[in-house]
Amino acid sequence: MSSEQISRYIIGFSWLYHGIFPKLLHIAPLEKAMTASLGFSDEISYLITKSAGLGELIFGLIFIIFYKNRTVVMLNIAGLIGLLLFVAVLQPQLLLGAFNPVTTNIPLIGLSFILLGKLQTRQ
Repeated sequence: MSSEQISRYIIGFSWLYHGIFPKLLHIAPLEKAMTASLGFSDEISYLITKSAGLGELIFGLIFIIFYKNRTVVMLNIAGLIGLLLFVAVLQPQLLLGAFNPVTTNIPLIGLSFILLGKLQTRQ
């Protein structure tokens, strides 16, 4: 399997996993803490979390299908940076724990740049 395909599936899987398991099937305590820190009611926080999960699920599928589209890859990078900054501002203590956004988002951004490099060599 090529580095392009490995990058494609790892990034897509990450979006799918983070949308389905800690948000749609079961709201993880950290997800609840993140949305609660926005100051919304429990009901609105629940809807925001479920909507985010659905959005991540949809984006994961879009990424797997359209990984050769530069705009999709750039949206992925922007989304990962945005989510990392979101955590840094609202719950900075989460950046110090195991399996935190630093150790997940930065490698995914790196894989995204591998895809961008592959796209540029084709042009």
